[in-house]
Amino acid sequence: MKNRGLSRRNKGFTLIELLVVIAIIAVLIGLLLPAVQKVREAAARISCGNNLKQIATGVHKYHDDFTYLPVNAGSGYGYGQNSVNAWSWLVRILPYVEQNSLYQSLNVGRIDQPSGNTLAGAASFVAMSVKVYQCPSDNTGQPRSDAADIGIPVGQTNYKGVCGNNWAWGSYTNATPGNNGATDGNGLDNGNGIFYRTDGLYPPWGTNGRRLKLEMITNADGTSKTFMVGEDIPVMSRWCSWPYFNNATGTCCIPLNSATQPGQPAYNNPGDWPNTYSFRSRHNSFGGANFAMADTSVVFINNNIDINVYRGLASWNGKETVNLP
Repeated sequence: MKNRGLSRRNKGFTLIELLVVIAIIAVLIGLLLPAVQKVREAAARISCGNNLKQIATGVHKYHDDFTYLPVNAGSGYGYGQNSVNAWSWLVRILPYVEQNSLYQSLNVGRIDQPSGNTLAGAASFVAMSVKVYQCPSDNTGQPRSDAADIGIPVGQTNYKGVCGNNWAWGSYTNATPGNNGATDGNGLDNGNGIFYRTDGLYPPWGTNGRRLKLEMITNADGTSKTFMVGEDIPVMSRWCSWPYFNNATGTCCIPLNSATQPGQPAYNNPGDWPNTYSFRSRHNSFGGANFAMADTSVVFINNNIDINVYRGLASWNGKETVNLP
């Protein structure tokens, strides 16, 4: 009789081996997920920068047609849903960011006379979301009905014009001269930045307005060293909507991604406008925010930027000696 020898063992995983494999897979996933998230956030930050580039280019195209930069408010303006000429600069560049159909539907009147539609008169359109005005890192969600001073749902924006560095309220103040040399710190209505909320009140239709031209910036602080548009987070500030002039600007007097006081954690009180009418972003893993410069270039500004440099970059005619960090 032939010796058949020992029978072969049935191949397969033991319970211990299976548990070891599962543990190894879990460790690998744990190591991989942060890297995937980092890549995803990097892509979102780049996409955000592309939005800002398109917006800044739209501002330049508007300037080409009108010979001055787009403005907020206008003759006969008022606060709230029933005012004509309460439109923002973001509305005025809609035709230049591939949103001409929406612009026509709004029926925006002339900046120099009370005419055209009110926000309430175009309620179904002002509530719309505009993709180029939304950062992909921030889920801005549905139109808000509690956006400041309006009273109807309005579409939100992650991008606002820089009104400068002069500011008179809250925990951070700066009495740097504003528009027309004003020394009251009123960065809302006499900002020393490219935009402020009533910059459309150009004489003889108002007292605080201005027609700013790109060559004026070039001959002053320089377009490559002047902030034009920055990021904000609507859920952290009620002053973030694209249709309304009072929700479309922010100050760089308040530090980027600020706290109410130095050394405190990031502030989150959406209704406290003296401390939230500023700039912040969801690019947490990179620690900063994107800004479009007046020459349409886009830069990423770190939260740790020196406050004097940050403020200096926000004015267009401050004569500060500052360079991008």
